[in-house]
Amino acid sequence: MTRQRQSTDERQQCHAHRAGVEGAIAQGVKGFDLRRSRYRGTAETHLQHLFIAAVMNLTRLDAWLTGTPLAPTRLSHFAALRPVA
Repeated sequence: MTRQRQSTDERQQCHAHRAGVEGAIAQGVKGFDLRRSRYRGTAETHLQHLFIAAVMNLTRLDAWLTGTPLAPTRLSHFAALRPVA
């Protein structure tokens, strides 16, 4: 039952969307120090998140305009052991 539910198109679309969101959050955490807020209080923290989101969008726009290729998907050590066909 669970495997049938996981293989539906709706589930796969939802998972693809979630993967994109998690990628954006990971980019913010790794590249723009999104993990910790510089400020105390909800309003200031929210403003910081808005600025970081704007900078992330500008960074992506710059990469797109300059033709910077996307980073390759990380390959696990186990997957690297697989022989090339």
